[in-house]
Formats: sequence, C-alpha cells, structure tokens
Amino acid sequence: MRFALLGTHPDGLEMACALVATGRHQLAAYTGRPIPPAVLARWGDSAEAIGDLEEVLANPAIEAVIVAGAPAYRAAQLRRALQSERHVLCVYPPDRTPDIAYEAAMIQADTARVLFPILSAALHPAVVRFAERAHSTGTIQLLEVEHASAAEFLLEPDPSSPKWSMPGWDRLRAIGGEIAEVSALASRDALEPGQPLLLSGIFAHGGLFHVSFIPIFQRPLWRANALGERGRIELLFPAGLQGPAFLTGRDERGESPEEYFPAWDPWPPLVAAFEQSLMGERASRTDAKPQRENAERIVPAPDIRVPAPSPLGAFAPLREPPTAPTWQDVIRALELDDAARRSVAKRRSSTLEYPEPTEETGFKGTMTLVGCGLFWLVLLLLILSAWKPWLGWFIPPILILFLALQVFRWVVRRRRDDA
Repeated sequence: MRFALLGTHPDGLEMACALVATGRHQLAAYTGRPIPPAVLARWGDSAEAIGDLEEVLANPAIEAVIVAGAPAYRAAQLRRALQSERHVLCVYPPDRTPDIAYEAAMIQADTARVLFPILSAALHPAVVRFAERAHSTGTIQLLEVEHASAAEFLLEPDPSSPKWSMPGWDRLRAIGGEIAEVSALASRDALEPGQPLLLSGIFAHGGLFHVSFIPIFQRPLWRANALGERGRIELLFPAGLQGPAFLTGRDERGESPEEYFPAWDPWPPLVAAFEQSLMGERASRTDAKPQRENAERIVPAPDIRVPAPSPLGAFAPLREPPTAPTWQDVIRALELDDAARRSVAKRRSSTLEYPEPTEETGFKGTMTLVGCGLFWLVLLLLILSAWKPWLGWFIPPILILFLALQVFRWVVRRRRDDA
C-alpha cells in the first residue's frame, strides 16, 4: 500500500518508518519541515517531498494518509484527508477540543474508510497484564497512578492557549473502564506548562482513581497501584514508560508472583492493528469473503497479541489479546480533557454522561422535539387568534394531544411490566 505523510510530528515519523519496515507499505510523498537524514534513510528512495497538501491528495495512487502536522493545522489536515476518501492515521491529539473528533467520526461514517488513531498505551503488555491481574482480585476499588516526567507531560503545550491535552486517558480507561466523574486540581485556575496536576474521579463501575502528574522531575517514573476486593497489584516503570516494567501483587490464591517486562517497541503492534483494520474494512465493502485481488494487495497482518512477559515467578499467559485503539478512544480522551479543564477552572468536579440508545432515551428525545414544535405552534395560534378568534379553539386540542402521548407511554410501559 502506498501512503503519504502530512507533517513531521515524531509519532507520525515513527509510524511511517514502522509501516515501511514491514516491506508491505511504501511511503510515496511527505510534506512539512525538512526530515532528518537518518529518517530519510529508513524510508528509502520512493519518498518524494511535496509542498502542497492538495497535490498529495490528488495522487490517486495514494491509499492512506498519516496526519502529523503542527497543532494549528492538524484539524484541517484531518478533515481534508477524510474528505479525500483515504484511509487516515492521525497522531494524538487531533485538536484541543472534541469538536473535530466528532466531525471526523461523521465523515468516516460516510466514506467507510479506516480512521485509525496513533495511540499505543493500552497495547503495552505490562498494562494489559496489570489490568488482567487487577480484575482477578475482584472489582477495582481504588487505582492510584503516579506519573513523573523529566520533561513536560502536557501534549504540545501552548502557553497562549488555556486548552491543553494530557496523556494516559486510554491507559486509564483500559485498566478501570469508562470514567463517570473527573476532578482536577492545579495551583492556579488554569494549568500551565511546568506545573503539577492532581487528578481524581470515579469509574462507571464505582471504583475510585487518583493520578498525580509531576513534570520536570529528576528522573521519569510511572507507578500504578490497584486495590481490589481480594488484594493489591502494583506496576512499576522505574525508568519511565519507555523502559522495563515490574509487576507485583497477590493473586486469588494468596501468592505474589513477580513479572518482568523488557523495554517495549509500540510501533509493530500499531502497524499490525492498522492492517487488521484495513482487512476488516475491505471485507465489509465486498460483503462476501475477500476476493483474490484484495488478498494480494495486503498481506494478512500478524496477530497483535503481545508476547508473554519474562516471569520472575510463574503466572499464566495473557488470556486475551489487547484491544486495538479506536477513534472512540480519541473522542473519550478529548472529552475527558475538556472535563478536566473545566474542573481546574471552576474548582469543582465534572460529570460525564454516556447516554445509551435505549427505548427510554429515544422516547424522551422525541418528546422533547415534539414539545418544542407544539410550543411554537401554540404561540403562533395565540398571536393569530387576535385577528382570527376561531384559531384559539385549536390550542386546547393540541395540548390535550401532547398530554395524551405522555399518558399513552406510561400505559404501554405498565402493561409491558405486568406481562
């Protein structure tokens, strides 16, 4: 598959190198600032520098695009790449607010192309094992995370903008599930680069979490403790998330095996996950078993099941492979960023609501629209009745009809419950 790279974000450069390294993909063009010679050598001679985005997207041979531009242009690049009906890989965050993520999801639904986020935290074998062992102790009652970084932990901070993004939401959700409430506390009413952040909240299942972000620390460190109903599990990255990890804790038998995870390269698993998404999209387009030509265009991707760790104590291998990142993870992360910013500014917790498309919620939404329409109709009839008094007689039947719909909904629900 031939693809293009828009921008020079480090994650975009590494993803492009990982795709080329498989031998199944070819970088056809790239835009942005000058590329380091070491990276150009990994790409080969096929990559062509093009200054115009539209010229890149006008090439019919390009099937996929990596969006990795500067934060100020990334949202526009993402929108334009999706509109060109290409497969899109996008670095995180695509923008400072969830609006572009919602728009991208709607465009992707129309084009039916793959929209893949470059997020690897939830694929880390140590994180997958930590979540598995933490849930083996029962429901997680408390999750404590300490994130100390030798650099700034904010993602691409802009001192002139109060809208910042923070890492780790996908990792936190992979361990504890959906988040129902967020409370963030900083030293000021707005988080600034170089300042610590305390984050706490409640998972949807009722468990608590507490995360401390410490920037510009002496050395990087990432530590997580999960307290369950039947024990405690600890995961430690003593040299930061790029280094090795140690997992300790008591299992359901009361034993405490320790596991060691060497430093992990996230890019091959991301490539495998993207290729599996491609195969799923092409299979859905054919609505039948994949044709021979589709099988020749892309080699089946390797399983994204991470290798078993090097145990210091005996423990069973992973029961299930990690879940590949989806665009829903990006939407949730941006929503949580937005909730955390509101919490810092207003000094109070922010509640997140995830309504399910049930019959109850559908009825409420429909009645809201009908009620608004009838209200404006009644107001119009009331005004017109000043010239045509007989129009006023239509107002009581309209109100009675609306109330009858509410009573009808209550009667149907009661009969169904009795049955």
